[in-house]
Amino acid sequence: MKKTTRAKTGTRRPAAPRPPALRLHGLFTDRMVLQRDRAAPVWGTARPGAEVTVRFAGRAACARAGRDGAWRAWLPPVPAGGPHELRVESEGARLRLRDVLSGDVWICSGQSNMEWPLQQARDAEREIAAARHPAIRLFTVARRVSASPCTDVDGPWRACEPAAASGFSAVGYFFGRALREALDVPIGLINASWGGTPAEAWTDAETYAADPAIRALFERQRRLMSADPAAMKKYNADLARWKSSLRDPDRQTDHDDPGNRGYGKGWASPDFDDADWPARRVPGYWEQQGMAIDGAVWFRREVEIPAAWAGRDLVLALGPIDDFDETYVNGARVGATGLETPGFWAHPREYAVPGKLTKAGRAVIAVRVFDRGGNGGFGGRPECLALRRADGGGDAIPLAGDWKHRVELQLPQRPAAPLGPDNPHYPCGLYNGMIRPLVPFGVRGAIWYQGETNASRHAEYRALLSAMIGGWRRAWGQGEFPFLIVQLANYMAAAAEPGESDWAALREAQAQVAQRVPHGGLAVAIDVGAADDIHPRDKQSVGARLALAAREVAYGEGPVGSGPVFRRAAREGDRLRLFFDHTGGGLVARGGPLKSFAIAGEDGAFVWAEARIEGDTVVVWSPRVPRPAAARYAWADNPAGANLCRAEDLPAVPFRTDAPA
Repeated sequence: MKKTTRAKTGTRRPAAPRPPALRLHGLFTDRMVLQRDRAAPVWGTARPGAEVTVRFAGRAACARAGRDGAWRAWLPPVPAGGPHELRVESEGARLRLRDVLSGDVWICSGQSNMEWPLQQARDAEREIAAARHPAIRLFTVARRVSASPCTDVDGPWRACEPAAASGFSAVGYFFGRALREALDVPIGLINASWGGTPAEAWTDAETYAADPAIRALFERQRRLMSADPAAMKKYNADLARWKSSLRDPDRQTDHDDPGNRGYGKGWASPDFDDADWPARRVPGYWEQQGMAIDGAVWFRREVEIPAAWAGRDLVLALGPIDDFDETYVNGARVGATGLETPGFWAHPREYAVPGKLTKAGRAVIAVRVFDRGGNGGFGGRPECLALRRADGGGDAIPLAGDWKHRVELQLPQRPAAPLGPDNPHYPCGLYNGMIRPLVPFGVRGAIWYQGETNASRHAEYRALLSAMIGGWRRAWGQGEFPFLIVQLANYMAAAAEPGESDWAALREAQAQVAQRVPHGGLAVAIDVGAADDIHPRDKQSVGARLALAAREVAYGEGPVGSGPVFRRAAREGDRLRLFFDHTGGGLVARGGPLKSFAIAGEDGAFVWAEARIEGDTVVVWSPRVPRPAAARYAWADNPAGANLCRAEDLPAVPFRTDAPA
């Protein structure tokens, strides 16, 4: 009888997964842009030890895969042009990427004002229709938080056409369009942004560890970031308690909508009597109108349908609604937007109203808005709200103004979540998940629109942002590439008297970083904001000014990218004379006399000042301050009428002469 051999018992270590025969990093797809005029890295995986050959535009490069299968080849520099094919070969396997351009690649990063899509910009419909630029290519990095550095991304490059551009970063698009027009080279834009996030999340761990000025920011969370089981056990317990605290008497969790109760009460019906419902101004966020709640609120508005519209299909436009809505016309539901819609809080509502609902005379529009946290209500501009014919005939019926409203459901106050490794505010989390995977892809530079979330901690922002920029540059290993910063726009109510401002101090930190880091640049946005909208719709001006800064900093076209920058002050009797750099064709006061200047004596009590341009200087004074010691310009959350510019219509950088060293 043949003897059989029994296998040894025990647990076998699973074999490491074998890399695919030949694979490219996720940034390498059809329609991509490779950075021109410099050696370009191309990388991926192959069989360990295999030789890989890359060919592009008549150039070739070889690499050998390491023991882990990773390889990286460096293509010789290629001038701007294309389209070309990128071909990769290894051991008989071949990859071919088509319609690849050689041009300039820019990273577009930051929080919501960088993330804000073209479809939400000023004149969005016209701009989207005109967004046909085949030599501009767009790539959006998927949102991802990670406790450790990631190495890959997933997604396509897309040629710039209306469908691709409408959801892309508006600032990024307008920046790229302006560069394309000025330089006549292909432009690649990589959008890696996430609304509401702080600069800490976009900074790498090595930078925190190496820089004493910001190490404390990292230390606040170091236990949670460690692999210590006790630390993670505490975090998980805190997270469970937080989730438990969200339950209300109806057993809802995480501020989910328990269901539409108002509809059953007839609140959508045109026959419902809403005479006792108070009025509320629309558009607007109700938290900013004195109603600080999360939950469901109904809005009703009567309109008069013209006889010529009877039986015709209509379009009901309500602008963005934060967070969700169900919308009715004459009691019939015409549309709703929920979690399934990307960027639901900023998505413009446009609902088709069928002709069977459009009878001449009185009609009632009812909107149920559910807000699960943060702002709630209508977030658009007044002109976004209208009822119009689908065929474009006749004048639209404007809907901005007073609407009747009633609270259906008020949720308990939502406590703050514990800050853990899966939170987009977590230090390093977005760098690891969304920036590190791009390294070392060839880039020309980066544009950055962020700071609103850090405004209350402006004192540390200068060191933090400078360190973050240095960390990105070290990771890329491509030298001190240009880094262009958008300064915070004007926002919130205008101040009646001069005073302190977190937003002004954050703007100062941004300007200081732009001036002090090598190859930094600044785009001033102090004149494009709005008191009631943290997301200015004028992204065109921001993109154009970033492009001007790029032409100066990245392309050496001379000092065209900045408005006047304060240099020094000198007292002349009862007045201060202010001197500036970057005056270009001369100083001008846009739209009338200079405004938004303040002056103070040794006591530091600021008052509004008179100001006048004299050559390339500004003289400021006030009869209330006979011995002036300091002056400020546009030093407020929303400075009223800040209008100092250079002749080329670039606004002056807000400043204070009494800035700490």
